[in-house]
Amino acid sequence: MEHDTPYHPPFSELVRVCARIGFLSFGGPAGQIALMHRELVDERRWVSEAQYLHALNFCHLLPGPEAQQLATWIGWKLHGVRGGLVAGLLFVLPGALVILALSMLYASAAKLGWFAALFLGIKAAVLAVVVQALLRIAGRALNTRFKKALSVVAFVALFVFDLPFPLVVLGAGAIGMAVARVRPDWLALKDKGPAPAIQGRPWRTSAKAVLAWGAIWALPLALVFVWLGSDHVLWRVGVFFSQLAVVTFGGAYSVLAYMAQEAVQSHHWLSAGEMADGLGLAETTPGPLIMVTQFVGYLAAFRAPAPFTPMVAGILGAGLTTWVTFAPCFLWIFAFAPWIERLEHARTLSGGLSALTSAVVGVIANLSVWFTLHVLFARVNEVRVGPARLYDPVWSTLDWRAAVLAILAAALLFVARLNLIAVLAISAAGGLILSVLG
Repeated sequence: MEHDTPYHPPFSELVRVCARIGFLSFGGPAGQIALMHRELVDERRWVSEAQYLHALNFCHLLPGPEAQQLATWIGWKLHGVRGGLVAGLLFVLPGALVILALSMLYASAAKLGWFAALFLGIKAAVLAVVVQALLRIAGRALNTRFKKALSVVAFVALFVFDLPFPLVVLGAGAIGMAVARVRPDWLALKDKGPAPAIQGRPWRTSAKAVLAWGAIWALPLALVFVWLGSDHVLWRVGVFFSQLAVVTFGGAYSVLAYMAQEAVQSHHWLSAGEMADGLGLAETTPGPLIMVTQFVGYLAAFRAPAPFTPMVAGILGAGLTTWVTFAPCFLWIFAFAPWIERLEHARTLSGGLSALTSAVVGVIANLSVWFTLHVLFARVNEVRVGPARLYDPVWSTLDWRAAVLAILAAALLFVARLNLIAVLAISAAGGLILSVLG
């Protein structure tokens, strides 16, 4: 076989390989994208290097987990809609089942002393993991002064002035689209030449995909509304995570701060510490990191179960959350895949994405500070000074165990350079040891 000649696998082989990838997709989007590249480009040559990179750039333009969308696109490229469904679902299902099982264990054992001690270490490790993600994304994204300024503005807008997350992210994208027309050098944009002509009638294909997947997306919400009404927690969960699915640009970390603050402070579905626990669980399981939404959905419904039992309500909440998080991903891919090569050459769109990615650095910085305050301190007061919001941690409530474990986790990540699973395991063990020592 020539290296540049792609191999078209039978459908059964696609299913088998996608299942393997789904069970091995640890390490966040970077690790998942590298795994698919090795399996599908280097070893099996199902798609070419150029096709893979084009598709990856295209998925960065879309809201939602880019690795799962890339898997869906590859399945679509090889076997149409059924291939996209298989590849996308098998990328999600293994992690979804593991997160569901861990959520059920968490909800039933959270009040046990040993369990709380275990997750004390996981929460502390999450602080170091989020800081690591912040530094990695900043090093890759902030390569001009304008991008650095955008990230600072985004942080101040969220942390100090408490502006809505969608407004900040979409506003940054709009600014980037405008700047791309007049000063593309501010965003380090490169000229990719004229866009290629589009064959066939992609408008018709896109319209059918939008209508079909829009209905699939809305179906469970409609059933909840008719059966339980708009005051039930399942309706609020479904609507909230549907809105979240539309603004999750820049990866899971970019939206976690918004999700955490809304779920904790506005809806009161869980505490800030429990939110960090959920992120720790998602970090240790296969599949997209955004699967942490399922953990939130489970706890929200578990704690307001009527007319169901808590476990049944939790499973329904987890299932609904997963549905409305990933159904839009299939909509984006099936609707826009025919336009992939043309969209990559759209400078205005590339400018919006570049600015949005820069703002994401500020978003993750907001998440880092918010998590740090709420994991290390049992009580954090909010002080309003005009339109500004300031946090005032009560130092007498500092948890010295969490501080020690966070420093340990940072040393393991940045100095010893251990992998994420090892850091989380050592930190969890440290939480148990400190608990035993009193």
